[in-house]
Amino acid sequence: MEPFRPLLLAGCSWPLAQAFAANETTPVDSNWTSATSDPPVPGPQPLLAWLLLPLLLLLLFLLAAAYFFRFRKQRKATVSANDKKMPNGILEEQEQQRVMLLSRSPSGPKKYFPIPVAHLEEETRVRSADDCKQFREEFNSLPSGHIQGSFEQANKEENREKNRYPNILPNDHSRVILSPIDGAPCSDYINASYIDGYKEKNKFIAAQGPKQETVNDFWRMVWEQKSSTIVMLTNLKERKEEKCYQYWPDQGCWTYGHIRVCVEDCVILVDYTVRKFCIQSLPDGCKAPRLVSQLHFTSWPDFGVPFTPIGMLKFLKKVKALNLAHSGPIVVHCSAGVGRTGTFIVIDAMMDMMHAEQKVDVFEFVARIRSQRPQMVQTDMQYTFIYQALLEYYLYGDTELDVSSLEKHLQTLQGTTTHFDKVGLEEEFRKLTNVRIMKENMRTGNLPANMKKARVIQIIPYDFNRVILSMKRGQEYTDYINASFIDGYRQKDYFIATQGPLAHTVEDFWRMIWEWKCHTVVMLTELQEREQDKCYQYWPAEGSVTHGDIKIEIKSDTLLDAISIRDFLVTFSQPLARQEEQTRVVRQFHFHGWPEIGIPAEGKGMIDLIGAVQKQQQQTGNHPITVHCSAGAGRTGTFIALSNILERVKAEGLLDVFQAVKSLRLQRPHMVQTLEQYEFCYKVVQDFIDIFSDYANFK
Repeated sequence: MEPFRPLLLAGCSWPLAQAFAANETTPVDSNWTSATSDPPVPGPQPLLAWLLLPLLLLLLFLLAAAYFFRFRKQRKATVSANDKKMPNGILEEQEQQRVMLLSRSPSGPKKYFPIPVAHLEEETRVRSADDCKQFREEFNSLPSGHIQGSFEQANKEENREKNRYPNILPNDHSRVILSPIDGAPCSDYINASYIDGYKEKNKFIAAQGPKQETVNDFWRMVWEQKSSTIVMLTNLKERKEEKCYQYWPDQGCWTYGHIRVCVEDCVILVDYTVRKFCIQSLPDGCKAPRLVSQLHFTSWPDFGVPFTPIGMLKFLKKVKALNLAHSGPIVVHCSAGVGRTGTFIVIDAMMDMMHAEQKVDVFEFVARIRSQRPQMVQTDMQYTFIYQALLEYYLYGDTELDVSSLEKHLQTLQGTTTHFDKVGLEEEFRKLTNVRIMKENMRTGNLPANMKKARVIQIIPYDFNRVILSMKRGQEYTDYINASFIDGYRQKDYFIATQGPLAHTVEDFWRMIWEWKCHTVVMLTELQEREQDKCYQYWPAEGSVTHGDIKIEIKSDTLLDAISIRDFLVTFSQPLARQEEQTRVVRQFHFHGWPEIGIPAEGKGMIDLIGAVQKQQQQTGNHPITVHCSAGAGRTGTFIALSNILERVKAEGLLDVFQAVKSLRLQRPHMVQTLEQYEFCYKVVQDFIDIFSDYANFK
């Protein structure tokens, strides 16, 4: 409308101008004609002007009103969108100690129907188009949940300080009511709400993260509700703001009000931590203590949602496995108890619906639980993430195995015929090759200056997890190396996957090892294979060699079976700096058991290599392990995958080869490059179980 406004005004003003011109010129003409002819007969022009004038004024008024209404609507939408944005454009559920309430769709609520699982991939693709436009529209059509209930108890003066955020409150009709404490008014209040599961009433309790003054109430709720599982979806601090008070002891026992909490166990994994507590109510000393598991998801980023739903799906499966039968509701909390909390609950319910009805109805379920606690699932990104998690689960299913069922699983994959039939393995690997390479996230590696540093132009790091070096003064692009941080089983960024150095990148290679405090290097290629250069020799055969500010001196070179173990004394010195030289011992494990073509003949050599590397790590601290072959993807990916898989087998007696490799491919392209390498992962695990089954309770 706005671009055409001048034309419309011009079009409307032209007849007006003509009409007024006619009225103004009539007296002059009459003076002239009075001397020569009869008095003039009044013409139609003045009458026409008076008829047109109100109509044109009415038209102008209607146009102005329409423009004003549209401008106001646009301005309102812009303001509400900007109000909801964080510095990077993403709303977090707990910002500035106040949660932004969701705006309503100006066109009113719209109905969205259940999606059959067979259509889930297509529907997700359509909704994701145009920067997830349809997901936003669907999300904005949801009722907020505020209209359905009252908040009298939450708004009482005595309870206001118990609320972490003043505008995220439990409804009166669905709030969790504690047993009152004698003489303490409003002691039955806690900011927590009952939430239904797919078919199970009050399956969950959605709660805010405890404040220091509400920790006693939190444990009282866990005890009174007979809950055996707590799901925590926030870190204690994020962006230097407290999101949740630490409501458990790090070790030993602590008493919170009348509830004694003792730490029994703590297992830290890459995406989540599992803590087990023994709790007992002191006034009810005759009642037996109870075991409570707290599963703390630590991989939800400060902004937005997890990069991939794989970690959340593994976490959810663990929650289901640890939750005791016939116990009370699962207590779920983040900081406000609506955003991440709602996201987790919806994924759980929709997976149950997927199994029961072969369809999902995210829209209806979110609307339903918002009537129990307003604002559940708080951003369109969280809403989209729910669909991504459900699609991931539908496409790839549950590929986790108990070690005792590995042999049977391999027989199914390989077929029971005499000739080796790899149809099942090929299908699994084909699904892996469908993992999209995100070229839009490779901008740094694709800069012309950095492309010269790549052995294979298709295998370069993603921007979000590339290893960054310190920039050399006055030299552009010197912060880049073709290397990616890769997660381990227990620790993020536990590995550095990189290519074998080129002659002009050796200095960068040693700078990386020095700056990231690496003590361990794993080499999985020979310097030359089939008369082709695979890796530049980055260490001295004897004596020492200097690359830039780093001197490498060889201290020992020992061959054990198929592994050369070399110790280097690495010295960093800057000629103009006054500080003393710094030295560090770096150990290289050079595996010779990988032939020029194919894979190692048996898995024992790889098992020995992984064991030796892990022992070295325990002695030197858990700094990143640098792993390289030639391009830094095929053998490198296979080694890292096996390290993570075997670590999990030892810790949990579980394995998931498919998801282990899929996770690597999301962190660096082409990790585990061939079907043969993928099959080798299964073979090594089977060899490991066979070798160690006498010493471990695997079978």
